[in-house]
Amino acid sequence: MTGEGDGELGRGNGPRCVFPLEEALSVLRGRIRERPEVFLVLGSGLGALADEMAEGVEIPYGEIPGFPEPGVAGHSGRLVAGRLEGRPVLLQAGRFHLYQGHSSETVQAPVRLAAALGAGTVVLTNAAGGIGPHLPPGSLLLVEDHLNLMFRSPLAGPPREGEERFPDMSAPYHPGLQDLAREVALSLGIPLARGTYAAVLGPSYETPAEVRFLARVGAQAVGMSTVPEATVARALGLRVLAISLITNLAAGLGGTLSHEEVLEVGRVAGARMARLVRGIVGRLPRGS
Repeated sequence: MTGEGDGELGRGNGPRCVFPLEEALSVLRGRIRERPEVFLVLGSGLGALADEMAEGVEIPYGEIPGFPEPGVAGHSGRLVAGRLEGRPVLLQAGRFHLYQGHSSETVQAPVRLAAALGAGTVVLTNAAGGIGPHLPPGSLLLVEDHLNLMFRSPLAGPPREGEERFPDMSAPYHPGLQDLAREVALSLGIPLARGTYAAVLGPSYETPAEVRFLARVGAQAVGMSTVPEATVARALGLRVLAISLITNLAAGLGGTLSHEEVLEVGRVAGARMARLVRGIVGRLPRGS
């Protein structure tokens, strides 16, 4: 439900898109007061958490070299640097997707910027379709693993300095962070399912046949984001946690699908996700 468009080679056989990383870093370093420990990415309908940041400094995308406007309803378009539960956090409100035609470089740029600024932990949230009756709309799913069905690698192209060429993806989502998420959810009385997230390119929702296929290959949720960011974060050696907010039943399991439905469920259930994320951030080991 949240994905990407043209990749490293751009449209057709055009030139590789190069994101102006150093220019963007120069702008951010001039605006951010302290090194972020955590980089937090907000999914559709979850933008309210950005307004809860203490001492927040907002940097609109239009002021960051190389950043396009987000272009998806429910996504704003800003980075916010501040404190959440007393921890320095860099927050992305309005992610970029391949299905919008952005290059892989652009989609992954916020993770690379956060790493260069000092963040060691990445927390990814997303809106996703639930596969199976145990995940009704409003459920939260802790992502234990993923299926990259975007049919491209986020790391394709020349290797980048400081990134692992062949990152180990046997544990893409940090086991210790998953344990922490489960502990926090239990202490808050928030049900937290576990499973595999399938990433598809989009932007159309999946057909019933595709959903049956996803169920057979082991997916519990499907969306159009997260995997590109998680993969480049692992190549950078960052710890990654991902949580899906199930906003609808996937095609063939319920009624018709619409982005408005995604946003409405995100608005209603987003407060529960925000409580969970705040609890996790507040209990992260110091220096994360």
